[in-house]
Order: sequence, then structure tokens, then C-alpha cells
Amino acid sequence: MTRLPLIIGLAALLVVVVVGMYATEFTVYLGNDPTACNNCHVMDAAYEGWYHAGHQAWATCNDCHTPHALIPKYFVKAKSGMNHVFHFTLGSIPEPLRAKTESKNIIQANCIYCHQETVSQIADGQMDSGRYCFECHRSVAHGERGISILPYQDKGMYDPHSQSLQEK
Repeated sequence: MTRLPLIIGLAALLVVVVVGMYATEFTVYLGNDPTACNNCHVMDAAYEGWYHAGHQAWATCNDCHTPHALIPKYFVKAKSGMNHVFHFTLGSIPEPLRAKTESKNIIQANCIYCHQETVSQIADGQMDSGRYCFECHRSVAHGERGISILPYQDKGMYDPHSQSLQEK
């Protein structure tokens, strides 16, 4: 009889997890569809920039922002996703959004992975010059920084204490 409450508790937990995954369309985040990355309004400018930039025809968000190997890819997606949920829930979304060092290293590795031949010819075979590719090629993946046709980008709309939000 002592096992019955445990079984009921685990069944209830399973139901809550399954309903939560269904309600949040969790499975969309397991794929490579860039619109999944754009589900949060805070990503509008990044998505719009990517959509109109040169990489849109060749690469999705995951091609640049996650490792290509299966297990590391989903580890990074899970870690990043939990970080995003945490900040969004608490309303502590950093503005402007900037990649952390771990993300920068992943992006750099993916730049070199996809452009290995070009990089080796340009850099005299030096694959690591101490600089990130996107320090010079910042606008390649997401277009020019700060240019958006969206009305409130980089204006503090996600900060409840923002001056621009209080003016509305």
C-alpha cells in the first residue's frame, strides 16, 4: 500500500509533463525550423535580420548557434532553452541581446566548419587567429545591427521599468 501514493504521484507528474509539452508545442523546439526561435518577441530583430541576410538561403539558427553533433546539439538547446525560459519568466531579458562566450565559441567553430576552405586560404592556414569571424563579418548572418522595421526593437520594450514602455 505504501507504493500506491508513489505510483499516483508519478502518474500525475507524467500527466502534467505531457500536457505541458503539448500546450507549449515543445516538439517544435527539437527541430531546425527558425520560426521556433522567433516564438519569443525578443528574437524578432534577430530573426528578421537573418531572414533578409545572406545566410537565410544556406543556414538555419541551429547551423550556427548549436554544435552539429547530435548529443552536444541537444545539450546546448536544452541549456539555452532553460536559460531563455528563466529570463523570460522573471522579466530579466538582457538588452541588447548578446552571445555569451560559450555561444561565441560555438558560432566560431561553425563558421570555420562551413567555411573551412575559404578560411584556410585567407588566413594562411591559421584556423585560429585569436579573433572571432563575426568580429569582421558581423552583418553576414543577421544583417546590420540595429536596423529593423519592427517598431520597438532595442527600445526597452521588455523591461517593465523602461522609459519607452512607460510613455505608452
